[in-house]
Amino acid sequence: MENVEITWHDHHVTRADREKLNGHRGAVVWFTGLSGSGKSTVANAVDAKLHQAGIHTYLLDGDNVRHGLNASPEILEKRYPPNAAERFGLGFDQEDRTENIRRIGEVANLFCQAGVLVLTAFVSPYRLDRMLVRRIVEESGEKGDFLEVFVDTPLHICEGRDPKGLYQKARAGVIKGFTGIDAPYEEPINPEVHLKGGELPPDQLADQVIAQIRSLGKIPGE
Repeated sequence: MENVEITWHDHHVTRADREKLNGHRGAVVWFTGLSGSGKSTVANAVDAKLHQAGIHTYLLDGDNVRHGLNASPEILEKRYPPNAAERFGLGFDQEDRTENIRRIGEVANLFCQAGVLVLTAFVSPYRLDRMLVRRIVEESGEKGDFLEVFVDTPLHICEGRDPKGLYQKARAGVIKGFTGIDAPYEEPINPEVHLKGGELPPDQLADQVIAQIRSLGKIPGE
């Protein structure tokens, strides 16, 4: 195998330059919680509110990313040579979930370094995976660039929503290794934001997240 030396190249336009142009700081706001907890719904509400306020944002959603960057072997084999599906396709076992989150963490960090406030909505069930993303982001920037948002919605409410019928399939044994049923979800210990997903509407939960982002100096005050 060819030994290629890789060197980091600093850019003429710095993160500080981009943040000055944007009028706010970059950050990664990482929504985590069970399937059906409301992660994507709240993240979309935050995205819309910040966009209306003139904040440069981008939302990375779990399902959307699984269509491209972290596509399954089945999706990749339709688009690329057969070896691509075998080498790069991701399923839903623990190893592939970890790689899924690692890739997303690196992409989110690039957005952050560009001065964008990036929102992510992934189950991301393992504490270690989320901790490693925090390390990636904060080592590239500074402490406070990563905000963990725990959408804490009781399992029975998530099952009651079940828009894709995934819980029903998991209970029936059709889907194996489903988070919250026969695979673990490791709750955040000290998240920057702890949302009670079953108690308040998404709009009010979004306001809680934005208040925390503002309190950390990432966006201008009202």
